[in-house]
Order: sequence, then structure tokens, then C-alpha cells
Amino acid sequence: MVRKRRKGIYILPNLFTLAALFGGFFAIVMAMNDRFDLAAIGVFCAMVLDSLDGRVARMTNTQSAFGEQMDSLSDMVSFGAAPALISYEWALKGLGRWGWVAAFVYCACAALRLARFNVNTTVVDKRYFQGLPSPAAAALVTGFIWIMTELGVAGPTVAWPMFVLALYAGLTMVSNVPFYSFKDIQMKKSVPFAVIVLIALGIAVINIHPPVVLFGVFVVYGLSGYAVYGWRKAKGKPTSVISTSTDEPDERGLHQ
Repeated sequence: MVRKRRKGIYILPNLFTLAALFGGFFAIVMAMNDRFDLAAIGVFCAMVLDSLDGRVARMTNTQSAFGEQMDSLSDMVSFGAAPALISYEWALKGLGRWGWVAAFVYCACAALRLARFNVNTTVVDKRYFQGLPSPAAAALVTGFIWIMTELGVAGPTVAWPMFVLALYAGLTMVSNVPFYSFKDIQMKKSVPFAVIVLIALGIAVINIHPPVVLFGVFVVYGLSGYAVYGWRKAKGKPTSVISTSTDEPDERGLHQ
């Protein structure tokens, strides 16, 4: 009798996922201890690790259904619950019920966005995200907190701007606005020497003042989807990122 081989999980990509999850958990703990600068750094570290786990899995041919589900759960903590809780503790708490409504809307939209991403992953144009990706939304929220903390601005004094930013990030996540995904960039292909020089310059610019530079980058990215949407609309081109037909019942409504 041949014994069936026991199924296991791939260690390498899931280590990156667990590290990203720890970044979100660390951010929540730091927010509870009023270290909002470290909380923001924890979310940004989770972003870097989250961007690596999928690429590592593809490069080492270790993709798995378990890894995909683990990644989504990690994203919900690091880019859904963590930014909502950090923003609430830092500024939104002072707005009473309006504060927790904004925090909940952001958290709920992150969950809806991740669920929609999992469902639509086979029908969406790989070059674009349908709505603002949750790591970028988290970067908008925590990046603003990081800058204000560095400048010595107390959260309650900018509670309403935080309210608006949380709603913008949350609602943009569940919109149909196309955001460039950078997934068509091939890491295995050779590139001109100038590209490496530009990467080095980019790292140097970030080091000038990380909070301002990183927040500025994600503000531009957070607005870029609406610019692409408006340009496509003006040119009469399709604005939907769904790449298949609407003939199948399961696909009806995806092109709205």
C-alpha cells in the first residue's frame, strides 16, 4: 500500500507574509502605547514585506492556495484594521461617533476590497488594480499620521482632515477607478544601467525625509487612478479594468 504524501506549506513566501502580519500587529501595539511614529513605520514595513511575498513565491515557484489566503488575512490586519485603529487612537477618537464611523468605513472598505480582489483576480486586467490597493490606502492614512507626528502636531487638532483622508482612502478602495499595478515589470529581465542609477537616486531621495517623501509618493499614486479614469473617459476608452466579457452570469455587473 502506497502511503499518500502529506501536504505541507511553503516556508519562504509564508515567512514574508508572517513578517508583514507582525508589522501590522506591531503598529497596533505601538498605537496603544501612543508611539504613533513607530506605528506608521510598522505599517510601511508591512507594505515592503507584503510586496515581496508574492514575488518570492512566483520566482521560486512556491505559489499555493494557502499562501493566497494567508496573504489576504495578513493584509486585512496590516492594511485594514491597523490603519483604522491607529487613526482612531491618534485623532478620530475626539470626533465622537463621527470618528469611529470614519474608522469603521475605512476598515470595512478594506475588507470589501480584499474580498473583491480575491473573487475578481482571474478577470481583472493584470496591469491595473480595480480600486486603490489596500497597502496604498494604508500608506495615505499612516503617512499623514507619521508626518504630523514628526512635525509635533497633535492628532485632535487635525481630526477633520484625518476624517476626510480616512473616508477618501476607504471609498477609493472599493471604487472601480483603475490604478496601475506595476505587475508587468519583469524582475528577471535585464535592464539598462541607468535604471539602477535611478533606483539608487530614489533611495537617496527617500532618505532625505522619509515621512514627507513616502507620503508625497502615495498621494500622487492615490490621485493617479482618477487621472487615468478621467483621461480614458475623455478619450472615449473603456474605464473598466475587467478584461473579459459580460456574457457569463457570474460576470454581470463587473463592468459597471
